Amino acid sequence: MKKSFIVIAVIVVIVVALFGWVKGTYNGMVEQEENVSKAWSQVENVYQRRADLIPNLVNTVKGYAAHEKETLEGVLAARAKATQMTVNLDDLSEENIKKYQAAQGDLQQAMGRLLMLTENYPDLKANENFRDLQAQLEGTENRITVERQKFNEAAKEYNTNIRKFPNNIFAGMFGFEKKGYFEAQEGAEKAPEVKF
Repeated sequence: MKKSFIVIAVIVVIVVALFGWVKGTYNGMVEQEENVSKAWSQVENVYQRRADLIPNLVNTVKGYAAHEKETLEGVLAARAKATQMTVNLDDLSEENIKKYQAAQGDLQQAMGRLLMLTENYPDLKANENFRDLQAQLEGTENRITVERQKFNEAAKEYNTNIRKFPNNIFAGMFGFEKKGYFEAQEGAEKAPEVKF
């Protein structure tokens, strides 16, 4: 009788310890996945901030450079495309993040063309609204860089955790999948050419 009680007690202790370990591992993965989701939401937030600034900037430029219709329409079209592109939190794959990044990159290029166009309009560059919007846009671009870096760090921590043994077994059982990263865009390794 005493032996069977000891055996049952040992089995109960092992089961409780095993349950605690699995629970802790699972909850850790959930917490890291939520950190990735939070970081992704912040990335989308700063991209949305940039998208919200663009119509004001375009309208300010339009007042000075109305005949530059093609450039202005290009910026608005790129903005529309970038704001329509979304990635589901459950599918933050490398491929989907690249598509999202490409849409945002097209908008950034269109904005670059718009800002280069303004060089031809000294009155516009002196306009206080334009300068304020340009400063806000530059600040937003910096925020985008910071939030993308934070997202990549959260994704790396999560991906590393779900790939470690024995976490990879639980990750597979419970459906935790690898998250993608933001990467440098094609051509980023080449320095821009400056001509005078």
